[in-house]
Amino acid sequence: MKKALMAVAVTTCFGLTACAGSSSSIPAEKSVDKSVDAAKPQNANPLLQLSDLPYHYPHFDTIKDEHFVPAFEQGMKEGRAEIDAIAGNPEAPSFDNTIVAMEKSGQTLARVASVFFNLTGTVTNPTLEKVDAEMSPRLSAYNDAIVLNEKLFARVKALHDKAETLRLDAESRRLLDRYYVNFVRAGAQLSDADKDKLRAFNEKLATLNTQFQQNLLKETNESAIVVDSEAELDGLEPGAIAGAREAAKARGLDGKFLLSLQNTSGQPALAQLKNRSVRERLYKASIERSSHGGANDNREVVASIVELRAQRAALLGYANHAAYQLEDATAKTTDAVNKLLAQLAPAAVANARKEAADMQKLLDQQKAGYKLAAWDWAYVAEAVRKQRYDFDESATKPYFELNNVLENGVFYMAQGLYGLTFKERNDLPKYHPDTRVFEVFKDGSAIGIFIFDPFKRDSKRGGAWMNSYVDQSDLFGYKPVVANHLNIPKPPAGEPVLLTADEVTTAFHEFGHAIHGLLSNVKYPMFSGTNVPRDFVEFPSQVHEMWATWPEVLAHYARHYKTGEPMPQALVDKIKATDKFNQGYATTEYLAATLLDQAWHQLPAGQAHISDVLAFEKASLVRAGVDYALVPPRYRTTYFSHVFSGGYSAGYYSYIWSEVLDADTVEWFKQKGGFKRENGQWFADHLLSRGGSVEAMDLYRDFRGRDPQIKPLLERRGLDAVPSKK
Repeated sequence: MKKALMAVAVTTCFGLTACAGSSSSIPAEKSVDKSVDAAKPQNANPLLQLSDLPYHYPHFDTIKDEHFVPAFEQGMKEGRAEIDAIAGNPEAPSFDNTIVAMEKSGQTLARVASVFFNLTGTVTNPTLEKVDAEMSPRLSAYNDAIVLNEKLFARVKALHDKAETLRLDAESRRLLDRYYVNFVRAGAQLSDADKDKLRAFNEKLATLNTQFQQNLLKETNESAIVVDSEAELDGLEPGAIAGAREAAKARGLDGKFLLSLQNTSGQPALAQLKNRSVRERLYKASIERSSHGGANDNREVVASIVELRAQRAALLGYANHAAYQLEDATAKTTDAVNKLLAQLAPAAVANARKEAADMQKLLDQQKAGYKLAAWDWAYVAEAVRKQRYDFDESATKPYFELNNVLENGVFYMAQGLYGLTFKERNDLPKYHPDTRVFEVFKDGSAIGIFIFDPFKRDSKRGGAWMNSYVDQSDLFGYKPVVANHLNIPKPPAGEPVLLTADEVTTAFHEFGHAIHGLLSNVKYPMFSGTNVPRDFVEFPSQVHEMWATWPEVLAHYARHYKTGEPMPQALVDKIKATDKFNQGYATTEYLAATLLDQAWHQLPAGQAHISDVLAFEKASLVRAGVDYALVPPRYRTTYFSHVFSGGYSAGYYSYIWSEVLDADTVEWFKQKGGFKRENGQWFADHLLSRGGSVEAMDLYRDFRGRDPQIKPLLERRGLDAVPSKK
C-alpha cells in the first residue's frame, strides 16, 4: 500500500488569538439543522454561552447563520474589555494577572470562531461565505490590537525579563516564553508607523486568503467534467459510474455522467479510465484550475499574497516570508529545509524517470501507438503493477468497507495501543446527517468526543483534515471535542462504501491527528493537542499510517463486505510487495509542490512582485530540477490551498520533514515488538499527551532516546539505492 501524503488543517482558538481561517463555497444543500429549541427564547444566540451539552459540544441544532455576526461582535467586545483590563491593571504584573489572565481571555470569541471556521470548511453556503469575507479582516485587526498593545507587551516583557525569579513550573515557564516570543514575532517592538503598516498588511492578507479559498472551491465544483455516455467511462467500477450518474442528475444533467475533481493534480479516476481522451480532459480540468481567466482565477490573488507576505517579513526584520515562518518551526532555517529537499529531489526524479521508461516499454510492447503523457501515468502504472506483481488494486476494495475500516480497523488500533473505546452518541446534534459522533473512553473513563465526517460534498472543501471544537486544558477543565474529515465519494443509496488503499491510509493518518488531540494532557490551552510546530504536527499522524497494514490490525478489518471472509494472504502479500511501487512519482510530485512553496516564499520583498504567476512557477520547477512534464506538482500554484489559504505557507515541507521522524519511529515500534499496549502508552506518555508544552524535538528525544535518523525514510521511499546527485 503506497504511502499517502495527506493534509490536515488544525483549527486552534486559545487565549488572545482568535481563529482566523478561510471558508469554502456555494453548497449543494443547506446542511445545518436550523430548528430552534422551543425551550429557549427565540432571540437566544447559542454561541454566546458555553454549551450545556456534554463536553461543551456545540449546539449544531440551534445555531443559525444569522447568529455568527452578532456573536463575533460580542466576542470581540468582550475580548477587548478583558485585554484592556489586563493591560491597565494598576497592580504590578504577575504571571497570574497577566499571562494566565490572557490565556483565560477571549473565550466567547474563541468558541464562536472555532464553530464558524470549522463549518465554513464543511457545510458552507453563500451566507457563511459573506460572513467569512467580512469577518476575516476584522479578526485580523482585533488580533493586531492585542499583540501590538504597548502596555500589554510591557507587562509580558517585564515578566519575561525576570522569569528566572518567578519559580514557575516547566509548563508555566514555557507559556511565559511563548507569549513573549509570539508578541515579538507579531510586531510588538515595531515603531508606531510600522505597526500601522503591519496592520494594513495583515488585513489585506486575511481578505486575500479567504478569496483564494472561495475561488478555488467554486472553480473545483465548476470544473467537473461532463461525460455523455457510460461507454466513455469503461474501466471505472460500477459504483463509481453510478456515483457519476447521480452527480450529473443532481446538477440537472439527466442521462449524463459527472466526474468531480479532488484537491490534488492527479485524480483517482485516471488510474481506471480506459478512454484516453476522457483521461486527458479530466487531467487538464484539474491542472488548469483557477488559472485560465474568469471570476475564479487565482493568479492575481496569489501574486498579491506573495508580495504582501514578503513585505511583511521585511518589515518584521526577516529576509523573506519563509525565514519568518521557519524560525518558529523545528526546521529553524531555510537552509535546513533547502538542504533536505536538495538531498531528496534528484533521487526522486531519477526514480520517476525510470518508472516512466518501464511504462513506455509496456506501451510499446502492447503497440499502444502513443507516447506516455501525464494523464496516462496512473492508468499505465496500474498496468505495470498488474504485470509485475499480478496485482489489481480494485481487488482490494471489497475488503475495505468504510464501517469496517473505521470501527474494526482505526478504533481497534486505538484500543490496542492506547486503551481507547468508542460509543456512538446519536443523541448529540449534527451539522450534517452524514456525520457520526462517538464518545471516547480510555480504560473505561470518558475523555472526549470524536466526530467523523467521511463524504465529499459541494459545500465541503477538498482534502482530508482534523479540527478541534474544544481543546483539552486543565485550566478550564475541558475535555477535547475533535473531528476528522475525509472526501470519499458517496455512492448511491444502498451501495456499500468501499475504499481505495489510499483512502484507508488517509483514515488512519487523520485519526493520528485526532489521537493527538484526544490524548492531550496539558494545563494551558495554548499547548493542547495539535498546538505544536507545523513541521511537527504531521509526525504523529504519519506514524499512525503504519497500522493500516500491520498484520494484526489489517486482519481485524480487511474482510469482504459481503461474505465477511478475511483478505486472502496472497492478496496481503501482493500489497506488501508493491509497497515501494511508483514511489518515484509520489515523491517527485510532493517535492515539486514543496519546492514551489519555498520558491514563492523565499522571495525577498524587492523581488516579490511577480507579474506572470505561471511563468514563475515553471522557472522555479526548472531551477529546482523537478520540472518533469510527466509528473506535475501535487498542487500547482493556483489551487495550492495549503499555502495560500491554509496554515502551511512555507511549510508544505512539513510532511517530508515529519516523515523523517515518522520512519524512525516506525523502526522503534518494530524493535519493541510492534502492536503492543506498552508501546502505545510510552508514545502517549512521552509525546502525544504533552502537546506543545515542551519543545518539539526535546519531546522526540525523550520518546526515542536520541535524535532522528534519515536512513529509514530513504529506505521506505526507495531512495537509498539511488545516487543523490546526477
